[in-house]
Amino acid sequence: MKKIDVAIVGASGFTGLELIKIIINHPNFRLKYVANSEGGMSLSELYPALKSVVDIDIKKGDAKEIAKCANLAFLALPHKSAMGFAKELLDLGVKVVDLSADYRLELETYERYYCTHQDKEHLSRAVYGLPEFFRDDIKRAKLVANPGCYPTATLLGLLPFCKYIDESYPIFIDAKSGVSGAGKKCSDKTHFVFIDENVSAYNPLSHRHEPEIKEKMKIISKGVEYDINFVPHLLPLIRGEMCDIYCKLKEDIDPLEYLKEFYKDEKFIRVFDKPVTIKGVGGTNFCDIFAKKSNSNLYICSTIDNILKGSSSAAVVNANIMSGFEEDLGIPTIAYVP
Repeated sequence: MKKIDVAIVGASGFTGLELIKIIINHPNFRLKYVANSEGGMSLSELYPALKSVVDIDIKKGDAKEIAKCANLAFLALPHKSAMGFAKELLDLGVKVVDLSADYRLELETYERYYCTHQDKEHLSRAVYGLPEFFRDDIKRAKLVANPGCYPTATLLGLLPFCKYIDESYPIFIDAKSGVSGAGKKCSDKTHFVFIDENVSAYNPLSHRHEPEIKEKMKIISKGVEYDINFVPHLLPLIRGEMCDIYCKLKEDIDPLEYLKEFYKDEKFIRVFDKPVTIKGVGGTNFCDIFAKKSNSNLYICSTIDNILKGSSSAAVVNANIMSGFEEDLGIPTIAYVP
């Protein structure tokens, strides 16, 4: 089977590290280039845990140098930084999987919630990287926009029910994530003494992932506008994410049996007969889902590892599909239990 040379730009963050861990064990991807904003060190200096496992010099990111040695690049960069780098890589013929928000949204939505977009040409060609719903588009893509972690867990729970949800009622999403979801840079809200033995909401009803969820719901439902109310919480955990979703049904269905049939061919979706847990998906690319109804009230619970299925392992799945490989090739499936 063919080998593909890849680059990782943004090695210093949590998602960059997870990408490295997956790629060095991938049978068909060869890690040829690793970069961060500074360069000038080895991978084992940045991550001592990788000593005697893998060592490669970390460069200061340069698109032209990447194009000389890699066919595909993962960008684990902040929004705004990623679009300039992606544009240069794409113009040089390098395929890109972007883990930032820069290509996830339509132009008007992106500029409303983030900043002025500097690469409108490639934005119009980007494919949203949720394989369970956009697999065929990903196969043909040169640029894949990896979904946000909260949208991944939420959409995988909600999208199957689009045709049954009563859009005249609001949808409420009570979401919770481990601290790694806030990124590597520490703040008052991610300091140990604040996080430990504590739970807190942040950006309630104004988080940037809310318009991403709403936009993709509208696309899949062929234009239906849903009233999405999204409230995320920070848990005293390193990794993991749970989304509890509440909405109204307009038809009487068995939600569990419907989910099982809907996702019967999906390798990374597991439907359970009892409530799912964060621990059950930690360290994997699985999304575990449970659903139950009472009269017309529907409850959905969806869990993922926020820096794997919600970011890095999902990015490698997308790269597999773009490269013509089986999508589960080299993807972690064994949870960190106990």
